[in-house]
Amino acid sequence: MKKLNWVWIQYLMLCLMAPALAIAQNYPSKPVRVIIPFAPGGGSDITARQFSAKLTEHFKQQFIADNRAGAGGVIGMEVVAKSPPDGYTIMMMSGSFSASAATNKPAFDPINAIPGVAEFGITPFVLTVHPSIPAKTTKELIALARQKPDALTYGSSGIGGLTHMATELILSMTNTKMVHVPYKSTGAAMTDLLSGQAPIIVGSLLPVVPHIGSGRLRGLAVTTAKRWYSLPNIPTVAETLPGYEVELWFGAMAPRNTPSAVVEALNNAINKILQEPDMKANLESQGMVATGGTPQKFNERIRREYDRWTKVVLDRGIKVQ
Repeated sequence: MKKLNWVWIQYLMLCLMAPALAIAQNYPSKPVRVIIPFAPGGGSDITARQFSAKLTEHFKQQFIADNRAGAGGVIGMEVVAKSPPDGYTIMMMSGSFSASAATNKPAFDPINAIPGVAEFGITPFVLTVHPSIPAKTTKELIALARQKPDALTYGSSGIGGLTHMATELILSMTNTKMVHVPYKSTGAAMTDLLSGQAPIIVGSLLPVVPHIGSGRLRGLAVTTAKRWYSLPNIPTVAETLPGYEVELWFGAMAPRNTPSAVVEALNNAINKILQEPDMKANLESQGMVATGGTPQKFNERIRREYDRWTKVVLDRGIKVQ
């Protein structure tokens, strides 16, 4: 009798597994829409299109990029949150996801509505100043801000963006004040940074590094916990402010309740793509280190960062205008 019961249990388990196996084997059977919640041409867009092309090769089915920019990524995020959870609408996003969710507080719940599928890689920001700022270290910049509250101006890619929040975290940890000037994009902020109009930014690595090398800008620190491989002579913010760490990640996400078999198929594909020499070289050329890993690990990061940015929003009284 016990043997018979065990046979029935095995049979039922196979019946339950069959639909998932069928989905995994057949996915994708039609083109997949890849929402990119930023404008074309930026770092997030470039990375997303590279991975879309690789997924197209891997699955022999089109992964079609669809830019839905606006509101710090919230417009694109909402499109994904309201899409059918069938694996045919996914999102490729940056680390601004948690920051935008904490700042904008959209009507839907991005953190629970759009779980992570797989992380692509990480890169640092660089605390950067125009030469008109006399500070040559993070410590000197903090001292200058304390001496002259609200006298210093810093730029960002917009309220709630990661360049904004990464700067506000420094100000929160040091109880200092600067005047925030939000721009519509990193490119616009860079223009005024180079002219000295908004002479401080916690900026993305690729746009600032050439100007640091030419002497038009001064790099004070990277935001990762350890010094970055391509900038070994630039210290970390954490060397001055222990515990400070901000990483700009990129990754794939999908609507809640997307079949686990589909999530697993995408995760496996992305982890394989990250091992390909040309992809590793592409990411390295963008100053990025490939990470990969499980959806669980990725979602732990997303939740951890959301909690941190929510605290910064409350501490600093940040509001979307």
